[in-house]
Amino acid sequence: MVYLKKIGMSKYIHFVILTSAFLLCACAKASNNTTKTSIVSDTSFYAKGADIGWLSQMEKEGKKFYNATGKEMDCIELLKTKGINSIRLRVWVNPATIYCGTSDVIAQAKRAQSLGMKIMIDFHYSDWWADPGKQNKPAAWKNLNFDALTTMVYTYTKDVVTQLINNGINPSWIQIGNETNDGMLWEDGRASKSMSNFAALLNAGSKAVREISPSSKIIVHISNGYDNAMFRWMFDGLKTNKVDYDVIAMSLYPDATNWQTTTDQCYNNMLDMIARYGKPIMISEVGMDVSKATECKNFLTDIIQKNKSLPNQMGLGVFYWEPQCHNNWQGYNMGAFSNDGKPTIAMDAFLN
Repeated sequence: MVYLKKIGMSKYIHFVILTSAFLLCACAKASNNTTKTSIVSDTSFYAKGADIGWLSQMEKEGKKFYNATGKEMDCIELLKTKGINSIRLRVWVNPATIYCGTSDVIAQAKRAQSLGMKIMIDFHYSDWWADPGKQNKPAAWKNLNFDALTTMVYTYTKDVVTQLINNGINPSWIQIGNETNDGMLWEDGRASKSMSNFAALLNAGSKAVREISPSSKIIVHISNGYDNAMFRWMFDGLKTNKVDYDVIAMSLYPDATNWQTTTDQCYNNMLDMIARYGKPIMISEVGMDVSKATECKNFLTDIIQKNKSLPNQMGLGVFYWEPQCHNNWQGYNMGAFSNDGKPTIAMDAFLN
């Protein structure tokens, strides 16, 4: 009170205002510095990933996994010993079995996250496989008009992401569609017929992710990472239609005899995508004939190095598609485990 009398009440109030403003500025500066540190930390992480959507079914049907000495191991733990730090999981809307449904994805994501792995969720927006040759609507969505279909993409995406978050799963990346070379949810969302429709569906999914899991990076993913003309067509269209996304993702499945040419073309395409659209690049899927393990290791080493070398840390990672497949599981022969359930030499590429 004596101090107040000496300086006067009006001067005291002015002093308080100035002090408060100073403190607010200091706090804002500290907050900005914290944000910058967080961003640097995020970009320093490089994803060495595996898509393991088949794993729970393989385990249910008795498939086992072993390390080099023949010790049986949990598959995800085994993948971790080979350098894998991220797991990709596909989600189907109403699959015929439990596999790749929301509950199955949650269970597998929990296992992987408990081992310190980052999670990518791959929305197919179908009851089964979606890829460049088929983008079939879920049966329950088949008769919806376009506005209702767009709303359903938003509602469904929001519901699945909410369930993930409520189960303690924090996806680092979320794909809106899988290998959407010509859009998704055909025919309404076929990009060659209506890029604006496809863009609206992508934005509906993105909106849901932004609302529920704002830290997740949103991915648009198409195949044939060597095909620059196709990528320009697609991402020019998305830019024109103001699609909200963070990452451009590619698939790459080269032949064992000419993989060097394919990875060179992919590298040039990655550089062009960064220059044109300013987006970082993820290789969401790679694979090669399991009988060509040495060639596969060389290919993986090369594509990881090329992706890592992109300017300004714009290469985010490489994911092997279903490496754990062995014994010609489901007729698939592009895994990276031998028929005795052990990782082939190809997986050593992820250790570097």
